[in-house]
Amino acid sequence: MNKTVFECQNCGHSSAKWLGRCPDCGGWNSFVEEKRFRLREVSSAFHDNTGGDTGAVRLEEVSTEEAPRIDTRNSELNRALGGGMVPGSLILLGGEPGVGKSTLLLQLAHTLRDEGLRVLYVSGEESAQQIKLRAGRIENAGEQRKPDDAGDIYLLAESNLGRILEAIDETLPGALVIDSVQTVFSETLDSAPGSVSQVRHAAMQLLTLAKARNLPVFLIGHVTKDGSIAGPKALEHIVDVVLYFEGEGRRHHRIIRAVKNRYGAAGEVGIFEMTARGLIPAENPSRLFLMEREDIAAGSAVVCAIEGTRPLLVEVQALVVATQYGAGRRVATGVNYNRISVLTAMLEKRLGIQMTGSDIYVNTAGGLEIDEPGADLGIFAAILGSLRNRPLMEHTVLLGELSLSGAVRPVTQAYPRIREAAAMGFRRCVMPAGNLPLADTVEGIEFVPVKNIGEASDILFG
Repeated sequence: MNKTVFECQNCGHSSAKWLGRCPDCGGWNSFVEEKRFRLREVSSAFHDNTGGDTGAVRLEEVSTEEAPRIDTRNSELNRALGGGMVPGSLILLGGEPGVGKSTLLLQLAHTLRDEGLRVLYVSGEESAQQIKLRAGRIENAGEQRKPDDAGDIYLLAESNLGRILEAIDETLPGALVIDSVQTVFSETLDSAPGSVSQVRHAAMQLLTLAKARNLPVFLIGHVTKDGSIAGPKALEHIVDVVLYFEGEGRRHHRIIRAVKNRYGAAGEVGIFEMTARGLIPAENPSRLFLMEREDIAAGSAVVCAIEGTRPLLVEVQALVVATQYGAGRRVATGVNYNRISVLTAMLEKRLGIQMTGSDIYVNTAGGLEIDEPGADLGIFAAILGSLRNRPLMEHTVLLGELSLSGAVRPVTQAYPRIREAAAMGFRRCVMPAGNLPLADTVEGIEFVPVKNIGEASDILFG
């Protein structure tokens, strides 16, 4: 038996009766009628599909064996997923249009097919012919398919959820790709495709399907102007893994960041190079971000940031010029804008340098976003170097978090950062004194400890 509720199309607020104005978002006449299954019926249907015991079990009786994973044969995608694809997982992949979401999952479909899995690729935005044309460009990138492989790829250009479920029953795939979840709609709901209720309903149906059949499901999601995944925030709570695609269309590399992962560490990143054959894993990510670095110039500093469990060397560039307005501008690309304002204020207070009449522009080379305090010392050195128009010494990397008092505080995971810098040919590391001595030695690199920005300024610029 169904029950009738009224749901706001703007924010998703539900009510047992129709309201003229939504109490949450304040929208007028935004409620639409929606029929939902009762909770008891949904729960029983889910457990009937799983075929398992629905009773509660003791914590000590729960198996702690690691869930089996499917190797995607893509080292960077495996890293972002936490070691591989888990059967029965619901994975949401979001990113800007044209960044490579469909290309990556079509490559994954070819890989799974070569491993003997049957893949169903459902597209609500492209025809089967369009997908076939893109597949022709990447089909020759991998190994040749064995003639006795049982795997295959099925294409379905459909948005109706009921017909998608029927196709799943007919093909019985080992993996499912939905491109995209915002285009999927159910005829049982009166709201338009892409609305809050439609997206949430489709995600719940696919979640039930994934858990009941132990089927890995990939969902491609649209993003809004600010870069977040479109639709209700509940969509990200429903899925098991949320991956964000980063990278500008004019650059030759792409980054996948795991912001949520129930099967691994959140914050892991996978780095790819965009080629004519599709997305291929980057063999040396640090070299990828430093390869465009020009001769040592004033306002340039190299920092080693930790992204997930991976150390990455990134160049921070700063430009300080006299302002043409009453107050100086602060422009940040790839780093937090508020952090630039804090570091500038601390520099004025502790070193007595007037920055009010200067415009400050800070950028990370390669488009990588750095959001960790361990890069503070490098940003500070880049700003000060541009202000004094003096470059840093060659082959120098900087580590350190700056406090408001001007102290250089220790960073986490100092050893892997320094080891990565030494492997990339850097011979000098300016770092917090609190991180020394290291537990393990690193050959070929000189350590320069600093306690505050005054010492750092004297060492870096005399």
